Order: sequence, then C-alpha cells, then structure tokens
Amino acid sequence: MRHCDTIRLRPGELPAAADALLTALGDTPSAHGRMQMAYACGCSDGGLDVIYVVSAPRSPQAAPAPHGGEAALGRPGGFLGSLGANQPYKVWRVRPDNHTLPSLADKLPLLGWYEREMMDLDGLRFTGHPEPNPLVLHEGMPRQPAPLAHGFDIHAAALDFTPQPPIVPLVLGPDIQRLPFGPVRADIVESAQFLFFYIGEGILHYHPRLFYKHRAMEARFQVPPGNDAAISWGHLGRPGVALRAPDLRAGAVLAERVSGIDSVAHALAFAQAVEGALGWRAPSRSRYLRVILAELERLYNHLHYLGHLSKTTTLKVGEAQGLLLEERLKQINAKLTGSRFLRGLITPGGLRRDLDVSGLDAALDTVTDDIGSYLQRLENTRSHLDRLMTTGHLDRQVAFDQGACGPIERASGLDRDLRRDHPYANYDKVRFSVPVQKTGDAHARSLVRMEEIRESLALIRQAIGRVKPGPVLRHEVLEPADPHGEGLGWVETTRGGLLYAVHLDATRTRLQRVKIKDPSFSNWRVFPFTVEDSNMMDYAINEASFGLSVAGADR
Repeated sequence: MRHCDTIRLRPGELPAAADALLTALGDTPSAHGRMQMAYACGCSDGGLDVIYVVSAPRSPQAAPAPHGGEAALGRPGGFLGSLGANQPYKVWRVRPDNHTLPSLADKLPLLGWYEREMMDLDGLRFTGHPEPNPLVLHEGMPRQPAPLAHGFDIHAAALDFTPQPPIVPLVLGPDIQRLPFGPVRADIVESAQFLFFYIGEGILHYHPRLFYKHRAMEARFQVPPGNDAAISWGHLGRPGVALRAPDLRAGAVLAERVSGIDSVAHALAFAQAVEGALGWRAPSRSRYLRVILAELERLYNHLHYLGHLSKTTTLKVGEAQGLLLEERLKQINAKLTGSRFLRGLITPGGLRRDLDVSGLDAALDTVTDDIGSYLQRLENTRSHLDRLMTTGHLDRQVAFDQGACGPIERASGLDRDLRRDHPYANYDKVRFSVPVQKTGDAHARSLVRMEEIRESLALIRQAIGRVKPGPVLRHEVLEPADPHGEGLGWVETTRGGLLYAVHLDATRTRLQRVKIKDPSFSNWRVFPFTVEDSNMMDYAINEASFGLSVAGADR
C-alpha cells in the first residue's frame, strides 16, 4: 500500500505483534504512534485479508521482541519493521484462519469497535473479544450472509429474528433507573439512542447506540463490472444522472456526502488515497488551494461548535453570535467557490476548476476582528466558563488507549496533528502552531478549537501569499505507483484524523474496496468514559464539547 510499509503476518503472530507495538510506544502515551484502524478487504485470489494500519511515531524506537516472541516466530526484522523511519504508516496484513482471528481489543482497546464492525459486516470471528456484542447491525437486521460478503443481495435479505447476544449490557441494583433517550431526540438532531443508567442526577453507566442511519457508504464506492451506474445521483438525492465508475473522480463526489460538514476533508482524503495508488501528484497551485479550502471548512465548523456549546450553557448571546459568524463564513465560501459547504472542487489529481483567491484576504478581514472579539467575550463570561471547567474530564491515558483524536486528544495533552506530523497538500510549506491543553475537560476542548480558529486564519493568509499561477489538475504519473493499486490518504479534519484506504482492481479504473476511518467513529467510542460518574445536568454540555458527528460514525 502506498505511503505504508507492509508486513504479512500469520493469525497466531497477531498477539505478539500487538505486544511489540506496545513495547515500541513505551509506558507513556505516544503522541505520534498508535494503532489507527482495522478492516477486511477481499483479495484477487478470492480470499479475505484483515488489514491493520499503524501510524509511526516521529521519533522511532526499537521494538524488542516480547518474551522472545519475534525471534521464536522467525521474525528477526520485527513486526514493526523500521517503525517511523521511512513511511508514515505501517500495515499488517493477515489472512484469517477459517474466518477467525484472535482479538486484540484487550491489548489495543481502540480496536474493539473495528473488530465488532467486521463481525457484523464481514462475518469474521474474533476469539477472546471482551465485548462481542453487535455494533452496526441492530435487532432483526439480516446477518447471513454478512452484508459485505461476496454474493450479498440486499433485495433478497430477510429480517433475522433469531435470538442474538444482548446489544446493551444491563446495570442492575437498588434504585437504579434506566433512561433510553432517542433515536428520535429533538429538532433536526441526527438519529442516535443514548441509554442512561442513573440514580438521581448521578450517571452510573452510559451506552450510545449509533448506526440507525448506516448508509453503507463504503460499499457504495464499489461498483461491480457491467454496473457502472450503481453509484448515481439517485443515491445522493438527485435522480437521473449516473456517475460512471471507471471515472475515479466520481468517488470524490460520494466522499463529500459521507459527512456533509466535513465535505472538503473527506474528498481530500479520498483524492490523496487515489493519487497515492496511481502515482499522481497534484499541481502545486491546487495543493495550496486545498489548504485554503480545508482551513475555511475548519473555520466555519469551529464557529458553529462554539455557538452550539454556548447554547448548552444557556449563553444565548454567545449562541447567536457564533452562528452569525458561521453564516458569514459560509457566505464567503459561496462567493469563492459557489458552494457554502465548499463542495464540487477537490478531485483526484487536483481541483475540478481553478479558484480566484485574490479577494479572499479582504473578505476575511471583514470578519477577523469580529471573530477575535467573540472569542475574547467567551473567555470573559464567567457563567459560561463555570459550566465548562471540570465537565467531562478525559484522562490522557484513556484518550490514547481508546483512540481519541483531534481536539479531543489535544485537550487531554496528546500533541498530535496530521498536518504537522505527516504533512499532506502543502502544509509542509506553511507555518502554524498546534494548540494543546492538559486539563481534558470541556473548557480545554473549547480552548483548543478557539486557538485553532486563530491559526486557521493565519494559515489561509500564508497560503494565499504563496499560491502561484499554474494548472490545478494533472493526471500523469510523477511518482512510483503502488504495484497493487492501493493507497492511503489522510487529513486532519475539524474533528480529528481521517483516513481513507482505497484498493483498485486490476484495471486501475475501479474501486474494489474503500475503507473510511472517520474521527467521530473514534471519538464516539471515547465519549462514554467522560459521561460515567458525571451528572445529568452536565450531559448536554459534555456532548456538545466533543463536537461529534453521527453521520461520520455511521457512514
């Protein structure tokens, strides 16, 4: 896989490989190296591989073999190769034995949801999983054959009413009450159910149930030969116009719909993954314009976040001002690109069309002072700060173990940002700081985002000053293409690290497999650790401080 060092493992080697990774990272949470995701992928020989993606630390350490395990298994080079030396990511490829692998969730807890997802959708078994409950498939949904298995036909699938393991653990005891909240909650809030077990105001246990709106977005990228119209505007809300599968640029349009508020980030990660697989390199002008688009998306998202957070603390003026500034940014987006959400521009190879950014600096000047004043007023409003401080504390070690990313991990003291650690687009050509807080509460999470707003404004102006005339789209091989037609793309979104893994077929014109690691999939897993032992009065504030996307997690 492009941008990755790949190591082929046998199923029995997985536990020792996980131990080697933990040894390499040390006892202290590593800010720059961690297991990222796992997924199943069909192979050309008809088999199924499970792929584990590990991000390399910036300062690599040797990974000694635990208990002689690597030497005993005949791996003098280790399970991690030259971790961090050459490529930003490492890949373990494993062929399951009779659709079965040992679970790594007890050693690497963030893999818990990925393994459960593969159990539901790919029909795999992970022995020794600490929580083998269904994750994506709710009660009654068809399980045989697995939805992502070869030959699955959604039209022929029947509801399955056979007894299943309990999806939600029970919490029993005197005076304990159970409150199921959702999936239909309020207003236009996305569908999700939250189960509270509580006594009085104290929350003993909290369990989020997502995937009510699971749209099988990863499967929609995959189009069988002879069915080029399977990805169509009919799936995206506008019937009648087909997106032909051999044109890989169609995938960027679909990626923009995975999570609408992160349209730029998803399209960019997808485009970079395809470019890596094919050996394309986008022109310099388009790479600077990608930086501008990504930071404009970060700006309006963070302002919306602050407005919504103010709503939960009953600071109505702060809510109104935040949403007004968000609207002004979206109007700037529309004038620049024709889309308030910056859609329809990013594509594999660069941009679909050029942008005139000569007036963008002046447009930002009209809102910069108001944004600065707004941030200052929030920090001077004691009633607002009192509700944020100490609310929803997330421990640094828990944040690392459970896979927190973006402002959530940085608010807990983990200094990681893909723009700096593994630069993409032209982020290595601009200067910026990565804000980090240590208290891990709602206030720290808001401070990280507030400082990121200031950094984004400066980043955009730097990119405007550096962009030069030139082409914005190039479809020619300038770098070695991946021999297997596989690529990995990554973006630091508003909510954290986003990864796209793409696998092309033998013709290099069709998408055989697309895997999406959305930051909200990771952060929803972390969120319950901040809810338990808290109280009902602070729940809405805590949830808002995470800035979670249900659509991004559900996919």
